Amino acid sequence: MQKNIILIGFMGTGKSTIGRNLSQTFGYPLIDTDQLIVEQQGRSIPSIFEENSEQAFRDMETELLKSLIKHSGHIIATGGGIIGRPENRQLLRELGYVVWLIAHPAEILKRTSRNANRPLLDNDDPEKTICDLLGVRTPLYRNAAHIGIETDNLSFDEVTTGIIESARYHFGTQE
Repeated sequence: MQKNIILIGFMGTGKSTIGRNLSQTFGYPLIDTDQLIVEQQGRSIPSIFEENSEQAFRDMETELLKSLIKHSGHIIATGGGIIGRPENRQLLRELGYVVWLIAHPAEILKRTSRNANRPLLDNDDPEKTICDLLGVRTPLYRNAAHIGIETDNLSFDEVTTGIIESARYHFGTQE
């Protein structure tokens, strides 16, 4: 049975881009959970947050993870806050090999400042928000992940290669 590779990490750490690279390399279909929710809902994540609430969005993430349990042979790129619920962290590990992409706050700010589709950073001090959220989420990412990879000083290709090698090792020793 083919296994999934799941990418977790804070916004701006490269999950979507690395997911596309891994999908091309392995030939596995890419499932981007944020993108799939947007498609299913027919509206943007900021709209979901505004019209329904962050809690409603988190409920959608949990339901999506549950629906993916029977899937294998996929690359799954998740939203940055998906690890907030213990149930989700368990589901992620059941889905396959969980890779935590890590970046420092200054790098995250630089990467996310180019994208207005970040409702949690739509405030007067996004850098403080990043640091506060990382303070809460870092132990949760660590708990959910099989491995963490710092992405600050690596190219997307270098990160992709590292994930490929570590996944081969993981799947080879976990069967």
